[in-house]
Amino acid sequence: MIFASDNWAGVAPAILNAIAREADRYGNAYGESPIDKAVEARFSEIFEREVAVFFLGTGSAANALALASVNKPGGAVFCHRDSHIVEDECGGVEYLTGGARLIGVDGAAGKIDPKRLRAAIARFAPGFVHSGQPMAVSLTQMSEAGTVYSLEEIRTLTAVARERELPVHMDGARFANALVALNVSPAEMTWKSGVDVLSFGGTKNGCMGAEALVFFDPAMARDAPFLRKRAGQLFSKSRFIAAQFDAYLKDGLWLELARHGNAMAERLRAELTAMAAARLAWPTQGNEVFAVLREDDAARLRQSGAVFYDWAEPQGAELKLHDTESLVRLVTSFATRADDVERFLADLRSAEAPESLSAPVRPGRVRD
Repeated sequence: MIFASDNWAGVAPAILNAIAREADRYGNAYGESPIDKAVEARFSEIFEREVAVFFLGTGSAANALALASVNKPGGAVFCHRDSHIVEDECGGVEYLTGGARLIGVDGAAGKIDPKRLRAAIARFAPGFVHSGQPMAVSLTQMSEAGTVYSLEEIRTLTAVARERELPVHMDGARFANALVALNVSPAEMTWKSGVDVLSFGGTKNGCMGAEALVFFDPAMARDAPFLRKRAGQLFSKSRFIAAQFDAYLKDGLWLELARHGNAMAERLRAELTAMAAARLAWPTQGNEVFAVLREDDAARLRQSGAVFYDWAEPQGAELKLHDTESLVRLVTSFATRADDVERFLADLRSAEAPESLSAPVRPGRVRD
């Protein structure tokens, strides 16, 4: 019953087999092999236009290099205040850009509020050297709260960015999960909605370690080869990343894996909604579920073998947690088994009906 993270899952068999096949071959180094080139072409097919693709080892590198590619002196990146690049990447964007700042913007359910975004950008008067200059807007799809931007929401935010001619980056660590949740095409969720550069994640959805940086206008990628090399992300045997993507994208495997992860999360959502012993913290659409559990129930579930994390209450959530409650995150993946979901739910159903909670309300937990 592993619900800690989709990073805990293993590797999809088809992807592991692709790595094994490539292991018995010779191939050009540094991205020049036939499989590297074939997969680059495949990305253009998937996104319905010519794109520039760079294979990388981590999502954090993809995000930092995406923003480094559009860097400006005194640059400011506008993103949600709880986004991964703010909370979980150890200043990677600031480091690889040489000092760009991340400007956190509020918004409910982990999504940037368009009015707040416009106001945040407006604080930077054009030509006012002391404040620096806006350089990009970054959206996380799915968000850190497990929610998904609709196409309309993406287009609204990219329109705000265009008012100041700012490029838009999408952090797609769980890109496939968001895509199948919306049931739209990759092109619709990205460049057709105003996104300029994408961090395309595969690791959380069945790859061993495969991420890609995708530019929807190849001209924007002029400096990307040098930035990737300087950051230590140009792998000599990059064909092993390409081999993963070759299997991942073949016959829609990536979408099938994401649908399974989302379906397992939907089963959790449906049952938790109906339970007295737990409650959903807020609605989610992909493979992450945030729930409020009684602390004794959470401890009992962990004793039964369930693995999941306590979570910090996001800004504006107003969950009104009692002293006997915890906010937890449950993440499913391509590898989550239906019987593990059912066992988790059965263990939770066995809890006695919750007693009246009369303890004083306290604020949400601080993230470790």
